[in-house]
Amino acid sequence: MADTQSARSIAYTRAPFSTWLGIVCLFVLFGLIVLAVIGPSPRTSDYEETRAKKRMEKLKTLHEETQKELTTYAWVDKNKGVARIPIDRAMEVTVADLAQKNPAPAGPIATPAAQTAPAGASPAPAAPQQPGTAQPAQPSAPAGSPAGQGAASPPPATQQSPPPAPASPAPATTP
Repeated sequence: MADTQSARSIAYTRAPFSTWLGIVCLFVLFGLIVLAVIGPSPRTSDYEETRAKKRMEKLKTLHEETQKELTTYAWVDKNKGVARIPIDRAMEVTVADLAQKNPAPAGPIATPAAQTAPAGASPAPAAPQQPGTAQPAQPSAPAGSPAGQGAASPPPATQQSPPPAPASPAPATTP
């Protein structure tokens, strides 16, 4: 039993003060090395500054290209005869073209024509008859009259559609 008590006392012995002091000194030394490496480096981010400069350059070139497209003449499709003109000139041409036209009143809205039954078709079927009720009499028309052929359908609409709108002007070409 004496052996077990001595084994326990060995397992629970405290580390000497010099071991703790050595561990603390190693942490301090590591901290000094990190400060020596990182300390003199600048604290600003060059990466964000370079990205911002590149974005500003791209924005500037895009603005210049857009201004060039809005203010110069150029061919869009030379084979089809489509050209690009400056926007100020396009507005002048459009205003002058619209000033020459007289406004036209709006016509009535065309409704779809009602469908008529073909000549050989049978009239619409009657509603089923309830037992004990009398069915109303249908007026009969001669077979040769138009009313006898299409009695179940309304007469065709006589309304005409409004005239087509005038065509828009052709795109301006370069002089």
